[in-house]
Amino acid sequence: MAGLIGIGLTGILSNQAALNTTGNNITNANTPGYSRQEVQFETQEGRRTGAGTIGSGVNVANIRRLANEYLVQQVREDSTLYGEQEALNSEISRLDNLLGGESTGLSTALNNFFASLQNAAEDPTSLPQRQLVLSEAQQVVNRFQALNQEFIQQRESIKTQMQQGVKDANTLIRSIAELNLAISESPGIAQGRMPNDLLDKRDEKLRQLSELVNIKVTPADGSQVNVSLSNGLSLVVGNSAAALGTRSNAEDPTRLEFILSNGGRTLNVDEQIAGGKLGGLLRFDNEGLKPAFDELGRIAIALSDTMNQQHEIGMDLEGDLGGLFFTDINSIEAQRGRVVPNGNNQVSGTGQLAVEITDSSALPAGRWTLQFSGDGRSYELINQETGRTESQGRLPDPVQSEISMPGFNIRVEGGTFSAGDKYLIQPGRNAAESIGLEVRREEDLALASPIRAREGGYNPDTTETRENNLGTGQINQGRMLSVRNPNTNGLLEGFRNSGELANGPMKIAFENNGTDIVYRVYDGSDTEISASDYPTGVPYDPQRINLVFGADTSAGTLYQGYQFEMTGEPANGDVFTVEYNDNGISDNRNAELLAALGTQNTMNGGSQNFTEGYAGLVEDIGVKTRQSQLDVDAGKTLLEQSTNQRESVSGVNLDEEAGRLIQYQAAYNASAQVMSVAQDLFNTLLQSFR
Repeated sequence: MAGLIGIGLTGILSNQAALNTTGNNITNANTPGYSRQEVQFETQEGRRTGAGTIGSGVNVANIRRLANEYLVQQVREDSTLYGEQEALNSEISRLDNLLGGESTGLSTALNNFFASLQNAAEDPTSLPQRQLVLSEAQQVVNRFQALNQEFIQQRESIKTQMQQGVKDANTLIRSIAELNLAISESPGIAQGRMPNDLLDKRDEKLRQLSELVNIKVTPADGSQVNVSLSNGLSLVVGNSAAALGTRSNAEDPTRLEFILSNGGRTLNVDEQIAGGKLGGLLRFDNEGLKPAFDELGRIAIALSDTMNQQHEIGMDLEGDLGGLFFTDINSIEAQRGRVVPNGNNQVSGTGQLAVEITDSSALPAGRWTLQFSGDGRSYELINQETGRTESQGRLPDPVQSEISMPGFNIRVEGGTFSAGDKYLIQPGRNAAESIGLEVRREEDLALASPIRAREGGYNPDTTETRENNLGTGQINQGRMLSVRNPNTNGLLEGFRNSGELANGPMKIAFENNGTDIVYRVYDGSDTEISASDYPTGVPYDPQRINLVFGADTSAGTLYQGYQFEMTGEPANGDVFTVEYNDNGISDNRNAELLAALGTQNTMNGGSQNFTEGYAGLVEDIGVKTRQSQLDVDAGKTLLEQSTNQRESVSGVNLDEEAGRLIQYQAAYNASAQVMSVAQDLFNTLLQSFR
């Protein structure tokens, strides 16, 4: 009877444990990371008799945690992928909406600006039309600056998210280390009795950490785990935890870089931060925001440079040459602002660099690293996007020199450089922020051309003045090339005095002997300026279009910054006069050229106009946004699949648990009945002795 009571008691206790475990499963059905637990029964050692072995009841051998490590790891990996894609998609969608919006983008402002120039060309004397040009130009400036400011705000938002993500990651890292210690010190672990609740908590912390960054989990002694970044840098070793952090990027102080502090050492781990939210933010910064900054700056430079060049060779309403339309792209401040010294450079270095834009139509969008080696005079220029070395060499002594690249020159102004010194070269840096409108008054818009040509004039060859020529020769109104000497950037001789052609009027005098036709060019003092290049006169062909005056500086004295076309057959003694466009207030030639810049291919080596260049930026971000959306949808599906697979093993099925409750309750009641039978037998035995 004592044996029967003991058997019943073991059944009660064991099934009570099973009921408690099942109840715990049910109450934790919605607990994140909880793994279903199961009681494992085993038969107690029986009592041997001559007739055989008689059982002695049941025992709880273990409370098993139902978890598949492969599925748990798969959930972590898919959480990393989804966390990265979600963060990337969220930020790049915001950028896409900004650039592509009708009211927030640049396209509408550019179109309105060039349309206003076209309207002004139709009535160049109208002050309201001129005011509209200035208003629309200011709107373009405002859009550039607003977009740049939005980029900055998004960059700061990313930095804040990075800092918060690092704080969250460090909290999880410390929690995992503490759980490692608690698990290793848990009673019964040596006998295989695992602290299931602690294991669940640790797995959940690991999953949450994987949402932030890609991690590698390795089992260790004492049922602990070691956690590292994807390249092997340790985050958790046993109960020791490293610390992630952020600091200003040494290359570009406007951005953050990730660091890892462990054992007194601090390492830059930007290249190791992959996957998860932090990896997604870093990807957006590198693949979305940086290219957008660079491309917007390049468009601002191209617009400013092209408009400035055309406006400078025009004439305003008061007869003066047009000046800058937008801010000078090659001011000393702008040139030096395109170079950022690396924060890790030697303190002793005094090197001074600047970047000059030489050809905005050939200027690429991008960033380069200029690094020095050896004795500090050997250099290498590396394209950050491709990683390729695009220029290398050695600085002269003294170091003043230029490193020529398509569209820009890196000017070494002086100072000393040390081995290992690096400089960020960013031609488009701050261009969108610093663009501004230089024309303040309607009268200052240079919509006219400062030169004109007419038939007749004084002929120094014949010393006579001819009002009407005798031949059929005709001359057009000319094309302005520049008012500056391309070699010195100083004003050409003819444009040094305001409101006049300083070395004019120019006379083009013809000689026609019936067989050959030549002409000579005289300046305002009747000095022949063509003699040095053409001692016997400049040949003229009446069967084709003849270009008068050279188009480049190699034309010698015949380069005057303008060029005319002549056709027909001039008679002997015919003369044409080139003079300043006095009172040419109704002239709209430069206005038409300014308006034509809206559709002229002046970017990417002459393959795109400004609107197309901006559309290329919008398209690039749009494609990346679409791809990101597809990736985030795929990542979400994969995570749902792996989560469902884990739940099929570790998740709590309430219907199943309800069935188990009935099962264990029946077993519990039956065990109690066994004890009741034992008690009845004992009472019957006692009654037999009364």
